Amino acid sequence: MDQDNRFRIGIIFNFTRGWLGGFYYYQNVIRAINFLDDEEKPEIIIFYNKGYSEYLGDISYPYLKLVPWEFTGINKGYLLSFLKRKNVFVHRMISDYHLAGIYSVNDNPVAARSVIPKGTVAAAWFPDLQHKFFPGFFDRKRLWLRELRLKLTLKNASDLVVSSHDTVSHFKQFYRIPSSLRIHVLQFVSILEGYELPGIDQLKKDYNIPDEYYIVSNSFLKHKNHWVVLKALSVLKQNKQPVHVVFTGKMEVYADKIHIGELRKFIEENQLQDNVSLLGVIPRAHQLSIMKHAKAVLQPSRFEGWNTTIEDAKCLQLPVIASGIAVHKEQLEYKGTYFDPENANELAQVLASYPGAKEHSFYGDHKERVKTFARTFLKIFQPDQ
Repeated sequence: MDQDNRFRIGIIFNFTRGWLGGFYYYQNVIRAINFLDDEEKPEIIIFYNKGYSEYLGDISYPYLKLVPWEFTGINKGYLLSFLKRKNVFVHRMISDYHLAGIYSVNDNPVAARSVIPKGTVAAAWFPDLQHKFFPGFFDRKRLWLRELRLKLTLKNASDLVVSSHDTVSHFKQFYRIPSSLRIHVLQFVSILEGYELPGIDQLKKDYNIPDEYYIVSNSFLKHKNHWVVLKALSVLKQNKQPVHVVFTGKMEVYADKIHIGELRKFIEENQLQDNVSLLGVIPRAHQLSIMKHAKAVLQPSRFEGWNTTIEDAKCLQLPVIASGIAVHKEQLEYKGTYFDPENANELAQVLASYPGAKEHSFYGDHKERVKTFARTFLKIFQPDQ
């Protein structure tokens, strides 16, 4: 196919700095599309914040264009959009590059149907409604801004992408959804091909990890619920059933540096130093190799839109022990082992007796899952289908 005949999708690469999940998400979308036959592949244009160029080196795609972009500030962007009656956040991207689609447009100050050219889909993405279930995890300003941007998106966007059917049910629970808004469920799939994983023996020495361990790979946000794992380890220690858990992920998140301090204090007071490894953010290949050789992946979160760590585990064909929230059951179905996220004793029992058996292709054909993910993404920008 001639490249001029490929439809163009723009991807906005301007996520919150330090949010590794955002980088992995957009990287995986492009990697997934690369699994498709050549005639199915669109041209992709990444509009990126110049300060984030370090994240672009690992993205490989035959029909890719990288465009550094001066992004309009939130306050200025909304004011100019209201005055000019166009979405200044994306107007030039769409018009200058003749885009058939752009993703994700999370600032929608004016109605898309009146300012987005016909035939172009400007799709918003909202991963979850965590702020409705755990408002205490947000400061007042972040909570207000999140709600304002979301309400304007529901009012003005033509298309909204969410990561699970569970999230769709939450939107219907809390908001009146306009009949004109198309909601798409795009269930993220991890793609880990291309990573050269170092040998686990050397990593165990380097990070002082025992031969048998579980792993938790989450940023240390309150809703990720590291507490239940530490409390379960304390129960196991008291019962003389030692279990080791490796933790990876950003420790000091946003302005809340108290949370990780409280966790460290609990570890010290309960003498769990020999039962935990707090590794923080480590090279992705190291994290994946350590995960690959774990007895199981733990996902204790109280709330998720669609969890990347679980998708990493599925890609690596690893068993998962997860909190029994609805979205985890949507992700894992009958293949997960579940526990009450508020019950440390129940988790302790699971960890003490878990066999850790692994089946080959436990989650089915990974490449077919990736292709389904890619085609579902592309259909978002083909509104007549």
